[in-house]
Amino acid sequence: MTPPAQPPLQWDVFCQVIDNYGDIGVCWRLASQLAARGQRVRLWVDDASALAWMAPAGHAGVELRPWGGTPPAAHEAAPDVVVEAFGCEIPESFLAWAVGRAPDQRQPVWINLEYLSAESYVERNHRLPSLIMSGPARGWTRWFFYPGFTPTTGGLLREPGLLQQRPPGFATAWRAAQPPSATKPGRWMSLFCYEPPALPALLAQAMRPGAVPTRLLVTPGRATAAVQAALATLPADHGALQLQYLHTTDQQGFDDLLHACDFNAVRGEDSLVRALWAGQALVWHIYPQDDGAHHAKLAAFLDWLGAPASLRDFHAAWNGIPGHGPLVLPDGETLAEWTACIQAARARLAGQSSLVDQLVGFILEKR
Repeated sequence: MTPPAQPPLQWDVFCQVIDNYGDIGVCWRLASQLAARGQRVRLWVDDASALAWMAPAGHAGVELRPWGGTPPAAHEAAPDVVVEAFGCEIPESFLAWAVGRAPDQRQPVWINLEYLSAESYVERNHRLPSLIMSGPARGWTRWFFYPGFTPTTGGLLREPGLLQQRPPGFATAWRAAQPPSATKPGRWMSLFCYEPPALPALLAQAMRPGAVPTRLLVTPGRATAAVQAALATLPADHGALQLQYLHTTDQQGFDDLLHACDFNAVRGEDSLVRALWAGQALVWHIYPQDDGAHHAKLAAFLDWLGAPASLRDFHAAWNGIPGHGPLVLPDGETLAEWTACIQAARARLAGQSSLVDQLVGFILEKR
């Protein structure tokens, strides 16, 4: 017999925007994927401005609420689940409203959704509890939930059918819709980054005589500013490099870009995960930390990836890690090796449960 369907749960997801492309990008994907499975979601965010272009149509079942705004009214559903993303602190006014709201006095399942990392502590700390010792929710339990790359972590965000969404020939059709150029590109590369130290070297190599003609698709914001600053130090003749500055796009459009390119430079968390699902060669510009902790985080990711030496060297140069050699743009054989590495990693990930699958299962286990 088929087990009876579970009634939808009320989720309250809290997001404070630090990098408005990454934090809100992850939280929006989480909220919309939950809603697509019939869950009810209130997304509390302090700066929702990026959603105007990232998710202009919204999503049925997801309700935006202002961070720190008035708690839900007395007649509104009590939360079954509260999620604090990336260690943000749920406003005490909301917790005070939520205490004792459930008909059976049961507390909601409180999830601290942590940052993504391949470091070993993730597997040790995933699903650990922490007792709330003060405030309106004193006596409640917070559960730490870690996204990750291995079966003993919380997995990655992945909507059902993701790997079958784009038909054969998608990249060819997507490229044909882009502005024409005098020289046919031999390599398509997307650029979504902060200010990578090796960006001038990448541009200079792509410009040199005899280089593979490269179409560099530059995302708006910091990537565009970084390219324009680097170009000011380089020759006016771009040679084999073709620059295309992109407009803002929704999440589907960004994902299409990653699938259509041969090589993707990505940053942060959300775009890294989406680049892995795209299955093309990538370089990750990891968020820099003053104490250098991002070096170990990057090394752990490359270890999990099984990255070849050339890809490790490229990451070190791209991220400005001391002791690396000069950045070297990959030739066709090297790029094919990197692509095979990413596709092998994608196959491993596809065999694991998604973050939403695991999260919903964990909630049902704890309720």
